[in-house]
Amino acid sequence: MSEEFSVITEKMIFGGYCIAKHNGKNIFVPYAIPGEKLKVKIVKTLKDYDLAQIVSIQECSPHRCEPFCKLYTKCGGCNMQHIKNDYQIELRKQMLKDCFEREGLTCPQIEVISGSEKNYRCRIQLTDGGFNEKESNKIIDVDFCPVATEEINSYLSSTPTQNRPKGRVHFFGDKRLTKSKDEGFFNLMIADESKNSTWETKITGKKKPLKSKVKKRFMGTIQNEQNICKVNLCGKNIEFDVKGFFQSNMEVLEKTICELKKNIGGTNLLDMYCGAGTLSAFVAESFKKTFLVEHNRDALVHAEINIANTPHETYGLSGTKWVEQNADKILLENGAFDAVIIDPPRSGMESAVCKWLCKNKAGIVKSLSCDPSTHARDAKYLVKSGYNLAKLYLLDFYPQTSHIESLAYFES
Repeated sequence: MSEEFSVITEKMIFGGYCIAKHNGKNIFVPYAIPGEKLKVKIVKTLKDYDLAQIVSIQECSPHRCEPFCKLYTKCGGCNMQHIKNDYQIELRKQMLKDCFEREGLTCPQIEVISGSEKNYRCRIQLTDGGFNEKESNKIIDVDFCPVATEEINSYLSSTPTQNRPKGRVHFFGDKRLTKSKDEGFFNLMIADESKNSTWETKITGKKKPLKSKVKKRFMGTIQNEQNICKVNLCGKNIEFDVKGFFQSNMEVLEKTICELKKNIGGTNLLDMYCGAGTLSAFVAESFKKTFLVEHNRDALVHAEINIANTPHETYGLSGTKWVEQNADKILLENGAFDAVIIDPPRSGMESAVCKWLCKNKAGIVKSLSCDPSTHARDAKYLVKSGYNLAKLYLLDFYPQTSHIESLAYFES
């Protein structure tokens, strides 16, 4: 049996753990809050730190509250429900700030774009009709998720687990969904997981049979008419694949779009890692021409539709390939970019893209990220090259979790 001992928790780190110290070694404690006195025990020993489990709370934080979900700590989703919402936001702001300061950057005051703390999540995945248990392959039955939208909960509450699709299935449910009905539920779309289908991209113009093993390998990028969603965002219909990448909080997404549209305009706009073109569909209205770069050509099919009425060029390439093959030619023929929107994957900008932006200054760079560590790393290079970090936002897409998305403005 592991030894039990008392610790006082220090700051929260990215991932939702609180740091404490024991015998000169850092220990990470989940479901804790900074400043609490806890009795804990070690559950896993690693080289640089140990993982601990709370045995009892000896001195409770005033920010602690009762979790509102019966599956909390069992489900692999939320990890901050034990903290009052206002303080959750402060903790996420501090974690974002810590990431930037570790890179030697001076942060402007962090602004917050947030929305509802419950019933916000419009995209979920079920496995054999349930949620995956935390750090396990076990499936948990679920008939209600308090962070999911009412449209999704209507399905969960009225459809027994055994009647739900088998395998890993994508769901999208939101009042903004323009497709009105799926399997009897309004404003809900369930991904078509059929084994045999065909897909076509307007980039290649080729049709291919879709085999199940290919489908598993490229989950989320296959074009299938049954999986096309259309949502009305800020008065405009936006199309995407329910199995592809799309944000899960429409309220915060709309507010982010409104913020991105402010104080931006000119001749040329670059949308790097554009996905389905959701952001440039709105921002491009303020430019004469928009250039979209995205390695996922299936996503570009939707981008072409979403930005169809605006002068544009699309490039179905990685950022690195675009820099090598197209970037300098575009500058020569069209002039410099007045603005760049960049929303890279979790790994951050490709090195070639970051170096190119540092060398070829745009008037303004609006950089979004789903990982504060790589966002801060890339920001460091932009600032060293002469950009000014003018604004930094916490995009609070995922209340009740430690997940952090951010938006930074750089001016040259």
